Amino acid sequence: MTQKTPQQMIDALDEILDQEREALLKGDLAALEPMVAEKDALIAGLNALGQLEEDTISNVQGKVVRNQALLTSAMEGIKAVASRMSELRKVRKGLDVYDRSGTKSSYSTQGAKSLEKRA
Repeated sequence: MTQKTPQQMIDALDEILDQEREALLKGDLAALEPMVAEKDALIAGLNALGQLEEDTISNVQGKVVRNQALLTSAMEGIKAVASRMSELRKVRKGLDVYDRSGTKSSYSTQGAKSLEKRA
């Protein structure tokens, strides 16, 4: 395996960040997994080089920040969906209400699970 120059590593990272953004915008979260290891290796390689020119890496830093915001939004969306689904499951099981005095009453929305036979 040949050693990449700093510019080659920056270019490769730039390309991965663009692919990551596209996957996030499409909602293809499964496509992100293979990118993580390569992205981490490139970032570690760049960090090992020490101080790089500010203008050389500023474009990539901007993309990293942009993609992090997209990832955060995606995670918030997933949490919101999970929360909503949990609420819907609770409603299907029954309804809890409170009267004026604060007493809780529960009403089941599930019908009888047994079959009644009549002659």
